[in-house]
Amino acid sequence: MEFQVQRDSLTLAGIYEPADQPNGTIAILMHGFTGNRGYTPAALLVQLATRLRAIGVGTVRFDFNGHGHSDGDFVNMTVPNEIADAQAVLSAVQTRLHPQHIDLLGHSQGGVVASMLAGVDADLIHKLVLMAPAATLKDDAIAGHTRGLVYDPHHIPATLPLSDTLTLGGFYLRTAQHLPIYETAQAFTGPVCLIHGDADQIVDPIASKRYHDVYRNSDYHLLPGGSHGLDGQVRKTVLDLATSFIQD
Repeated sequence: MEFQVQRDSLTLAGIYEPADQPNGTIAILMHGFTGNRGYTPAALLVQLATRLRAIGVGTVRFDFNGHGHSDGDFVNMTVPNEIADAQAVLSAVQTRLHPQHIDLLGHSQGGVVASMLAGVDADLIHKLVLMAPAATLKDDAIAGHTRGLVYDPHHIPATLPLSDTLTLGGFYLRTAQHLPIYETAQAFTGPVCLIHGDADQIVDPIASKRYHDVYRNSDYHLLPGGSHGLDGQVRKTVLDLATSFIQD
């Protein structure tokens, strides 16, 4: 069912799918940079949601601002305002669904958002799953290279052409340079599952290793041959790891 959420003047397009035999837990799933909540059976978040509902966990997936069917322009998207999106969804889940536990699962930039939200709202989150979390986005912004773009990190332009259809805002990069990613994330002391592919060409697995170093209660799984999308042969392993972690 539709699960629309207001954040400031924006409407975020979400979907709530309850479990047939609910166990009191709701999982909020967060997509990555230029992605969406998943609209096809092959999408990672769709497959995760299906597996989670089978073990009694209801799921909420949503499009960040400027992505999918949510309001906003991609050029105005930043990690801080995606955290604001996620906070609005978290509050809506609390007030509308009244779960006993809330788990967060995030892929790529969605993993960064999930980790920082869990650090800020550590008392509200039960478990955390980070899949190829893109914490190197800060390093990339400081170095002046992001997803194929090359720029002067000390003089970032107002906009940069990311593709034929997408324009990245310079403010995204300016804020990325100063994000306290690990400092915020480590405030969450609950169970964390880290999953990364060793063939990830977009986010170096060092990002997950750094998370593992700062968390007090984390498992780190480095999957041989796994790409950034965690698709192909490793996909089943990812689904198994995430599902068993949430279920235990």
